[in-house]
Amino acid sequence: MPRKTHHIVPNSDGGWDVKKGGGQRSIKHFDKKQEAVDYGRNVSRNQNSEFVIHKQDGTIQNSDSHGGDPCPPKDKK
Repeated sequence: MPRKTHHIVPNSDGGWDVKKGGGQRSIKHFDKKQEAVDYGRNVSRNQNSEFVIHKQDGTIQNSDSHGGDPCPPKDKK
């Protein structure tokens, strides 16, 4: 079963988008990255998904698991 993800990605017209993994359209658009991260983290927590933050060049900056980690740490079973 594929894991559920939410991503913070740069928008080609400026600003940042919150997107569901595999989705073409954004859930919401923000001018500032931190606003997108805060909103996206809440969505990810509510959906129990992986949360992936991208840099301006599109590479992954950081990721966090909110219940959908396929390989949880041994101390967090």
